[in-house]
Amino acid sequence: MEIAKPGRYFWQGNEACAEAAIIAGCRFFAGYPISPANEIAEHMSARLPQIDGIFMQMEDELASINAIMGASWAGKKVMTATSGPGFSLMQETMGWAFMTETPCVIVDVQRVGPGTGQATKCAQGDVMQSRWGTHGDYSAIVLSPNSVQEMFEFTIRAFNLAEKYRTPVVLLTDEIVAHFREQVTVPPLESIEIINRKKPKAEDKMFFGLEGVAPMPVVGDGFNVAVTASTHDEYGIRFTADPLVHRRMVKRINDKIKNHADDDIVDVESYSIDDCKVGIVSYGCTSRAVYEVVEDAEKRGIRVGYVRLKTLWPFAEKAVKRLAQTADKIIVPEMNLGQIFYEVKRMACSTEVIPLNKIGGGELITPEEILAKIEGEN
Repeated sequence: MEIAKPGRYFWQGNEACAEAAIIAGCRFFAGYPISPANEIAEHMSARLPQIDGIFMQMEDELASINAIMGASWAGKKVMTATSGPGFSLMQETMGWAFMTETPCVIVDVQRVGPGTGQATKCAQGDVMQSRWGTHGDYSAIVLSPNSVQEMFEFTIRAFNLAEKYRTPVVLLTDEIVAHFREQVTVPPLESIEIINRKKPKAEDKMFFGLEGVAPMPVVGDGFNVAVTASTHDEYGIRFTADPLVHRRMVKRINDKIKNHADDDIVDVESYSIDDCKVGIVSYGCTSRAVYEVVEDAEKRGIRVGYVRLKTLWPFAEKAVKRLAQTADKIIVPEMNLGQIFYEVKRMACSTEVIPLNKIGGGELITPEEILAKIEGEN
């Protein structure tokens, strides 16, 4: 078999993710079985050998993420997939990846936690972990699809962002979107933008750069690059006692994301945010209910606008602030006890922000519940 040809497919979300990764150029996947992400690994195990790629089932999630780090420095585009408990185990090596500027894609299919929780049920409890899960100062890129089509599109985008900015990118999805089966349109392959990492020239010596994104060598190609998660200079040499080296390095790995957040990283879907009475900020599977809410509310004479966060991190500050300038109230529906709620509240200033939370059993927040909240608070 080859790469998926242009056309329409009836894919599960996890299958769409795997097929998109292959189109993006992923040729190495390492993972460990965990619900509800299993189908990604299963699909990659069948497909990668067909296109000269490598699939490895590891002994646990720590080994999985360490394997893709090594494969990335060997020159491959790489991905792993997991759920909450495995995502927790991966955090230390994610910090290593941020510090060494190693491009990779990590898919977290959220389920109910903490701990083992409800392994087959949907939740949105990993939002803050995806941003702050590892220690130190770093800037995370986290994407949040709400359909199978977006699972396909956002997976390719995750690879492009990882390669362009030499950084880990998290595709933070959920059990609902991962297990949906919907029509997916694969466009002509030549129309799909595929970004590859910048490679060094023979005369290059700085592989971590003074600013921006430095070229990334392949270990074994003769560049003698030192790859260490300890504080290092622009050549990769350890400097663990010099405060200036550390400040310069950490500032750069943050600035390369923050300075381009509004250029091509932060993405939202919005509706009527300049002339609404009530606003909604949502993401992932929960956001699917909002479309019906808007229609039903307008039939009742209530003008509702929304911001759907396609990019969770960096946070869409400008869009939320713009919504807050118009809306009297903003409702934030989440399948957790309130994580994005606090970010919205921080941005909304004097506008009242109202949480709508539901946890356990994988029960979705329904359009009726959101509408009741609107009418009750209106």
